[in-house]
Amino acid sequence: MRIILFGPPGVGKGTQAKILSIELKVAHIATGDILREAVAHKAELGIKAKSFMDKGELVPDDVVIGIIQDRLKEKDAVSGFILDGFPRTLPQAEALEKVFEKERIKVDKVVSMEVDEEVLINRLTSRRVCRNCGSIFNLMTDKLADMKCPKCSGELYQRDDDKRETIERRFDVYLKQTRPVKDFYAKKNLLVDVDGIGEIGTVTERLKTVLKGAPGKG
Repeated sequence: MRIILFGPPGVGKGTQAKILSIELKVAHIATGDILREAVAHKAELGIKAKSFMDKGELVPDDVVIGIIQDRLKEKDAVSGFILDGFPRTLPQAEALEKVFEKERIKVDKVVSMEVDEEVLINRLTSRRVCRNCGSIFNLMTDKLADMKCPKCSGELYQRDDDKRETIERRFDVYLKQTRPVKDFYAKKNLLVDVDGIGEIGTVTERLKTVLKGAPGKG
């Protein structure tokens, strides 16, 4: 089974991709991970990507696409994969489509994890991080005494990325960029929306339900 999974920041797509990759026995391909691996292994494209990353610049689409193409050829991805959080823009989707055509890869399903903006903002602004051990907690679900880390008693703080203004900007950018991507895959009859709010297990079951009918299942 070959799946593209995307959704707004903080919706939990990374968590769900990891769970599904184990259950479906397919490769979990996250662009951030494969970029780091390519850099660590000093692959040709990894060295090129590092030159941009070292300057604090975004890695160009053609480099990312090249790294993804190489990753898709690896043994664990031949029988199936979950592409996590990519493509994010229409040009990326179009470039990825050319890779799929060249490698004769047929995508079974494109799943968009949907979430109400205010629910997502409340979830993310409730996150706190321990300054000492780095553990992450949520004020909505974790019982925290005196804003201290239950693991090491370290001070808990809110990251800048988890502040409301930042999250609203990220969500707005996501909506503007991914709307054309959704239309792109909808025209190919590959797109399906799944409610991304709820307990991890509940969302996993929703995803498994929509994937049952995918051509590559089994």
